[in-house]
Amino acid sequence: MSAPVRTAEGKLSLDPGTVARARALAARVGRPVVELARSHTTVSVERATLRLAGLNGADSEGIPWVNRLVDTVADSVGLEHGVCLPVWDALRTGPYHDLTGLAAHATARTVRFRVPEGEDAELAAQAAHDAVARGLAAIDAQRAERERLVGELSDPPSPWLYLIVATGDIYEDIRQAQAAARGGADVIAVIRSTGQSLLDYVPQGATREGYAGTYATQENFRLMRAALDEVSAELGRYIRLTNYASGLCMPEIAALAGLERLDMMLNDSMYGILFRDINPVRTFVDQRFSRQLHARAGIVINTGEDNYLTTADAVDAAHTVTASQLLNEYFAKEAGLPDGQLGLGHAFEIDPDRPDSFRLELAHAMLARELFPDAPLKWMPPTRHMTGDVFRGYLLNGFFNLAGALTGQNILLVGMMTEAVVTPFLSDRDLALRNVRYVLGSAGALAEDFRPAPGGFIAGRAHQVLDEAVELLENICDRGLLHAIGQGTFGGMRRPSDGGRGSDGVVRRAPGYRNPAADLLEGNKGG
Repeated sequence: MSAPVRTAEGKLSLDPGTVARARALAARVGRPVVELARSHTTVSVERATLRLAGLNGADSEGIPWVNRLVDTVADSVGLEHGVCLPVWDALRTGPYHDLTGLAAHATARTVRFRVPEGEDAELAAQAAHDAVARGLAAIDAQRAERERLVGELSDPPSPWLYLIVATGDIYEDIRQAQAAARGGADVIAVIRSTGQSLLDYVPQGATREGYAGTYATQENFRLMRAALDEVSAELGRYIRLTNYASGLCMPEIAALAGLERLDMMLNDSMYGILFRDINPVRTFVDQRFSRQLHARAGIVINTGEDNYLTTADAVDAAHTVTASQLLNEYFAKEAGLPDGQLGLGHAFEIDPDRPDSFRLELAHAMLARELFPDAPLKWMPPTRHMTGDVFRGYLLNGFFNLAGALTGQNILLVGMMTEAVVTPFLSDRDLALRNVRYVLGSAGALAEDFRPAPGGFIAGRAHQVLDEAVELLENICDRGLLHAIGQGTFGGMRRPSDGGRGSDGVVRRAPGYRNPAADLLEGNKGG
């Protein structure tokens, strides 16, 4: 799946040599991190593999079976060889009917796991491969179903209007999501309950008590997808669904998103490190596996560079956004994601009282558009400088929408004038949708006509930011990305590579490590 893209090629006269150097530097910075991901696994990668193989559900205490089984294997024989060899060896040689039965016996400590060798290892690996392949086939079927529905209904024209629901109750979310679609939204983002990214398990079943958002669970995914399919048929256009593949369970949520046909996932290479203090190594291992799953499922990722500008100045730190976009692009393409699935993030967060703030915003938005002409960029509305003055907020969102029209953005998050005041009312959402529809309708194809003066303020600012991003990437090449993150390079957050949550869930792979999901997804490079 790829979003239709409006390009703004050549309007800034960027030097092709500088652009090529920027990408080459991003690759130099990223390669050691990819090798780190290739040489390690995590408890969440192993749990995701079991979910692909069909293990779901939870015990009487609400602890998912995948957690119980992985933890027991880890305690018994370690995870250096992966979870699959011990698990399928036990299934093949023991009296267990299926993975759930094995997990129940393992929880009761009545299973003796081992790491099989020789022919036993090959038989276990083949059985695991067959089970995981069935899970990936289910993801393939969901991707084909999306393509069928888009063809049967219609695809909204770009830019797609992206709107958030966040009630905490999945059934109320469904009502609000369907109302938002009827009001003109093209993408519904279900915000996760506060703190879920720090849970090292995925809650089970439908949930109704999230705080400032709704828990990401397989059942909640299924319910919302069915509801949006229903309203898609009613409206005659395919409504997309977004959630979050981030935090300590990033690979598992990516697997569940593919199985339940989500269309977009928030999936940034550094967000969990910087803003949730999750261990950097854990994050990079998990994000590579999750992006491989997204590539297979045809899911558009949304990256989180906009978050940097909530903790750092949007002018002074603009080059860190560009550098991060280039790194996110490298990591995504290395994992198999094509341009059409790269919803690289940026934001409208410059202090509106700053002179020429709108011109600066245009420069940054045009730079992103020209650097990534075939990517469905995700453009975020003002949040940091929303003061509670709803009239000023409504005007700022109008300027944001105009910048999106002028620079050919593809995914516009609908800004609410009550940002930072209350959880938006339905009437606030209606006004916000009217705002963006009016601006886009009146501007029309203004992006085709808008050309900044060569050598003028906007072009000069874009060149400056790109040059500073190149300088930053050169500096990171000398230090290494993990060291740069530890020094607070992005968002002003210092996160050392040996710190953060979840570090105890990272395991270096042994020479005999086997994971059929990793093998099958590696073979899927390029989609």
